[in-house]
Amino acid sequence: MAKSSNPASARRPRYGLWLLALIALAAGGAAWAFREPINGYGSIASAYSARVACSCRFVAGRSLEDCAKDKLPGMEAVTLVDDPETRSVTARFPLVAKATATYREGFGCVLEPWEG
Repeated sequence: MAKSSNPASARRPRYGLWLLALIALAAGGAAWAFREPINGYGSIASAYSARVACSCRFVAGRSLEDCAKDKLPGMEAVTLVDDPETRSVTARFPLVAKATATYREGFGCVLEPWEG
């Protein structure tokens, strides 16, 4: 049996690529429309997490892994990194914000000045 060649099927549009492009465009538009609340949430979440984790780590003496359990619900995207030499903790909200809190004798953990 011979295969029939149908030129119309060779030029069929690829709906999967169009759908993917449409989803990417919609996600980009939503991110642009909600950029201020996202930036605000990221700044507050990183500052709060840095301050709480610094106190947990250098005042209470717990491990950073144990301190990560103290994050509030909804702050799963915030990552924590400690620096035992400077006695500081840096919290990052991906692509949006970061904040550092440093332990200072007599003051406890203090947020570093924000940039921007």
